[in-house]
Amino acid sequence: MSPFTLLINLLLFLGSIGAFIHIIYASYSRPKDPKNHKKPPPGPPPLPIIGNLHKLGNHPHRYLQTLAKQYGPIMSLWLGKTPAVVVSSPKAAKLFLKTHDSVFASRPPPKSSDFSIYDARKGLAFAPYGPYWRNVRKICTLQLLSASKIESFAPMRKQEVKSLVGSLKKCAAMHEVVDVTKKVNEFIEETTCRMIFGRNKGDRLKMTALIRELMFLGQPLDVSSFLPFLRPLDLQGLDRRRKNVTEALDKVFDAIIQEHEQVDIGQQGHHRDFVDTLLSLMNQPMNPHDEQIYTIDRESIKAIMLDMFAGASDTSSAAIEWTLSELLRHPRVMKHLQEELRSVVGMNRMVEETDLEKLPYLDMVIRESFRLHPIAEFLIPHQSMKDIEIDGYYIPKTTVILINSWAIGRDPDVWSNNAEEFYPERFINNNIDIKGRDFQLLPFGSGRRGCPGMLLGITNVKYIVAQLVHFFHWELPNGMSPNDLDMEEKDGLTMPRANPLLAIPTYRLLD
Repeated sequence: MSPFTLLINLLLFLGSIGAFIHIIYASYSRPKDPKNHKKPPPGPPPLPIIGNLHKLGNHPHRYLQTLAKQYGPIMSLWLGKTPAVVVSSPKAAKLFLKTHDSVFASRPPPKSSDFSIYDARKGLAFAPYGPYWRNVRKICTLQLLSASKIESFAPMRKQEVKSLVGSLKKCAAMHEVVDVTKKVNEFIEETTCRMIFGRNKGDRLKMTALIRELMFLGQPLDVSSFLPFLRPLDLQGLDRRRKNVTEALDKVFDAIIQEHEQVDIGQQGHHRDFVDTLLSLMNQPMNPHDEQIYTIDRESIKAIMLDMFAGASDTSSAAIEWTLSELLRHPRVMKHLQEELRSVVGMNRMVEETDLEKLPYLDMVIRESFRLHPIAEFLIPHQSMKDIEIDGYYIPKTTVILINSWAIGRDPDVWSNNAEEFYPERFINNNIDIKGRDFQLLPFGSGRRGCPGMLLGITNVKYIVAQLVHFFHWELPNGMSPNDLDMEEKDGLTMPRANPLLAIPTYRLLD
């Protein structure tokens, strides 16, 4: 019997016992005064103790999409003893992320903090709403994620693209099968290390595999997170794996910090980078005008470094993988995109970042890829900071809010009956964008907790997809047809391909 099956059977056993106790208790308890009854969102009936956890399965975003068809786009669940609301339509998402954004701007406490190298609330992504989060966001935006900072790294990205293309050109000459996933991961890892850590990744900084493992282990619907009494059993082995990954990352971050501490920022040839900035701010008031003074310590620096690296690397890599996968499955779309690149860029040079705004079909391809394959099936969970009534439903304080961005991107009421089809032309004369203004498409979230690295992510994805499609034509190996390409996803905080993308490149440009 698999660990997952064993866990489900245990949950059902506990639920049966709880149901019996609940029936006995209910028979003796007094009914609530209907005048004081507050109407919660509709949802499936929970079992005592375990709530609805036993129903979620391996792909909860798919199950909850189906469930929303029965109970509606604002649906209540119980994750163990934790109340949750699942949001599955653009109209409902707007209520939580814009209309009442200030109420839902916080995060639930990370349940896996006992197995982390730091308190995740000291970073950016999982920090509760308040002055500390605002100060950290300001630091990250000004020092790393602003438009001017991103533009300043353009020469570095161009240099790394030339290295990537040179490697792929050799594979093309030998007609070799390329692990596209590995190549893309290496490129993104290298550029991210140079942006954040001010250096090449080297042999000791191979972090992408560790980050992807941590993203999987940190999935928002981890059963033991909501049933702490099961944690000592570690039935799925997640806690052991989480501990191993975080210890490995801790060693990497310690080495990076120590290297920066030993280097004189003023010495010739050393340029101040993001880690240097964080170290210079350590134990200093982030904003002396705050009512309560907040500072960052070494643990905070590690938390921020991890959030920035994971946000800049794993998300971009996954988005590029899915876009190239869809282009391989749809040769018509790839041919159309290559024609646009030939017309705008020509066949004698690489794509420059300044070319990107002149490539409308590329923009449609990227938007369509984000629609079908959002960076994560759920946005990072929100949490209500006070009791509130939304659309006639009562939502109590500390309720977890899950925005099912995967379901929203496939809503047939928004995207018509071909919502499951990869069809970039649906964006012709359609101004729906991916920056959080339109709630039909939410790859980066929206509102106060929208992703601050959105501009960097969009730049990375467009730039790399354009280069790979412009320099090379791609085909599947071993005579595989486009319909045979495996499109299985891997659940977690992000949603990459479950298996590597393999393809054969053919060089296109005129040297």
